[in-house]
Amino acid sequence: MKNYYTYDEINVGDSASFSKTITEHDVYTFAGLIGDFNPVHINQPAAEKSFFKSRVAHGCLTDSFVSTVLGMKLPGEGTIFVSKSVDYLKPLYIGDTLTTTVTAAEKQGRGRILFDTVFENQKGEMVAKGTVLVIAPQA
Repeated sequence: MKNYYTYDEINVGDSASFSKTITEHDVYTFAGLIGDFNPVHINQPAAEKSFFKSRVAHGCLTDSFVSTVLGMKLPGEGTIFVSKSVDYLKPLYIGDTLTTTVTAAEKQGRGRILFDTVFENQKGEMVAKGTVLVIAPQA
């Protein structure tokens, strides 16, 4: 059983999503992995003094879940990232559930597909949005 969709099988408008509740463990692990120990991520008293008023997930943790959707769902295994653009609109707090949705927006030929990306919290508020250009698996 294949775990991917080829360029020819994907149509503009096709979409897939992934949801995850962001835990304290996720934020600390991500901070350790990338070396970003900004107090707004890991220090509650400091974060309370910030304009966020509480600890928030790293922006790049938020948008990293696009890789989960594209690499595991649509197009799936074998997908190659070419470029990514993201705008951060609202903070993602520890305990929030993030839903990442990708939608095929444009087929550019040579296996390349531009996807629109939307990142929403459990309230349906858009916390980030962007685009990703990938090379889809070939038949």
